[in-house]
Amino acid sequence: MTGARDVLVSDCIDGVITITIDRPDARNALRHQTMSELAAAIEAADADDHVRCLVLAGSARAFAAGADITEMLALDGPALLSHPRTLAWQRIWSAGCPMIAAVEGVAFGGGNELVLSCDIAIAGAAARFGQPEITLGWMPGAGGTQRLARSAGKSMTMQLVLTGDAIDAPTALRAGIVSEVVPAGGALARAIEIAHRIASHPRAATRLARQAVLDSYTTTLSDGLLAEHTSFRYLASSDERNARMRAFLDRARATS
Repeated sequence: MTGARDVLVSDCIDGVITITIDRPDARNALRHQTMSELAAAIEAADADDHVRCLVLAGSARAFAAGADITEMLALDGPALLSHPRTLAWQRIWSAGCPMIAAVEGVAFGGGNELVLSCDIAIAGAAARFGQPEITLGWMPGAGGTQRLARSAGKSMTMQLVLTGDAIDAPTALRAGIVSEVVPAGGALARAIEIAHRIASHPRAATRLARQAVLDSYTTTLSDGLLAEHTSFRYLASSDERNARMRAFLDRARATS
């Protein structure tokens, strides 16, 4: 495993890379350096043709406890507009590679927003999720109102954002923030298992299917259906699709 001080990047194994936030003494707080390294690691994985899926992880105690408050206190509104931190979030959101969050411990503030930025989230049973910014006189600024509302609905989002209270993993599962809850300590192994399942499929198909699902949040139903069918027709001409379909038929004939 190689990486810079805050973020570690594994070797690519069968199409899967694990990116780990490694600031355990600070509960993986997302300081500016962490965000820049994280964005760079995700961009590099996204550009690598060998990578089919990436897993984002933290430590047993914390996936990520939010921003570094000392750093954030030094930033006003104008400074945030084009700050590298803001750009780092945009770089992360621009990735086309499927991303899975493996969440143990706390995912608060920016940590929860990082979970929401992933396509799939697996939680250990002791994980906790929250948007505590309101307790500091602030509010979420990287998806904690918008992505959270699309996952958890208005009432749950309002409760989390306006109280600053946290929820446990089973509640996050019911709210749609995570897709599975596994025994504590098992999130990373399960996330990697799912990642390998995704990586076994054609890269173009997984990326286009992923984008079609994401488009459902930003387009009308009619536009989304049109975009979906456009990608569907595009893949109909792919060599890999045709080879897999022929192999399926060959197996069916062999067992009939």
